[in-house]
Amino acid sequence: MREFGYQRVFDVPGAVALLGADPDARCLGGGTNLVDLMKAGVERPAQLIDVRELPLGRIEAVDGGGLRIGATVTNSELAAHPEVRRRYPALAQAVLSGASGQLRNMATVGGNLLQRTRCGYFTDPGMPCNKRVPGSGCPAVEGEHHNHAILGASAHCVAVHPSDMGVALAAFDAVVRYETTDGPGELPLTEFYLPVADTPHLETALPPGALITGITLPPAPVAAHSRYRKVRERASYAFAIGSIAAALDVRDGVVREVRLAFGAVASRPWRAREAERVLTGGPADAAAFAAAADAELAAAETLPHNGYKVTLLRNLVVAMLTELTEEAAR
Repeated sequence: MREFGYQRVFDVPGAVALLGADPDARCLGGGTNLVDLMKAGVERPAQLIDVRELPLGRIEAVDGGGLRIGATVTNSELAAHPEVRRRYPALAQAVLSGASGQLRNMATVGGNLLQRTRCGYFTDPGMPCNKRVPGSGCPAVEGEHHNHAILGASAHCVAVHPSDMGVALAAFDAVVRYETTDGPGELPLTEFYLPVADTPHLETALPPGALITGITLPPAPVAAHSRYRKVRERASYAFAIGSIAAALDVRDGVVREVRLAFGAVASRPWRAREAERVLTGGPADAAAFAAAADAELAAAETLPHNGYKVTLLRNLVVAMLTELTEEAAR
């Protein structure tokens, strides 16, 4: 057993000071991912900094209709909050589709953003993995990869990010707030996760020693007309094999605004900007929805056993946008 230090912190400056002083320290929120990885020998922090008592557990309204969500808000609290359900229903649905009730009671918003892939090669220290040991290889390319990436991957890593919450946050232009010893900073969620390229072990753009303090959701009236749908291999607790967060504003049969993000197709929540571009200003019908999905998925690079995801995502786009269009017409 590897020994590690443990400290509980009660204020943000104290937590930031500890993180800045020890590059091998990790923040402990609910521990629903980190502790499992420590047990498996994948994560080996020298010190755990327990951040659950930090004053970051609130959800507050932002002028104009947005929300500010603290990093220690639990997933259960986020999904149940009336303003989240009213202003960003797809976010509440995404959170409720992830994990189990017990895990959602423990897991935090900040921890959800930093959770690591569930690729079996990554979580097994006995196997090579470029994300865990840079330069050791990616056996998933030739091995088990039916639930691996079709967008934005590389020969160095084809793992997918497991977050449901992150998909909805990407659709609504969420901004991650953090604090370092040099002061506060912000990163749009779409820039928070780094491209895989040849450095899959570098996962986020957070500066060294940074503490996530929360997420800001900017005002987005279209988000009130949104949904999240997750496809998984069993109805109970399971990670997605494909998911979508969608919001749609249709007037007189024309798409005025649309937001789309995909999950379980890339190393990060995937904002479908090409599909949004194709749809905006055009007709709100199944043919247009399918064409938009095809435009986004034209960049897909599949492996022998995950090509089904292209068809799956195409069908999800058509089904979800059709439902939102019909709902708007009622």
